[in-house]
Amino acid sequence: MRATDWLGWLATAVFLASYACKDQAKLRRIQAAAALVWVGYGLLLQALPLIVANLLVAAVAVYSSLFSARPSDAGPRAGVSRADRPDPSRIS
Repeated sequence: MRATDWLGWLATAVFLASYACKDQAKLRRIQAAAALVWVGYGLLLQALPLIVANLLVAAVAVYSSLFSARPSDAGPRAGVSRADRPDPSRIS
């Protein structure tokens, strides 16, 4: 197996590992890291769509991990909008 293939499998493994996170911010940071590994993979393949798409994913994941709604002292679910909860119907 080529080094390029290993990098693609590593990116896949990091992305899958993110789903083990219960903390949304941590999940998004790990997904950002996986997207950056995908960028490296895209660079090796010289695949511009792969590079651009994953740079956008990484940027959005980092932004949302830093600026998503934070729970307040009003209760365990306070401050958590529906958008912050996973939607099982969108998982494919």
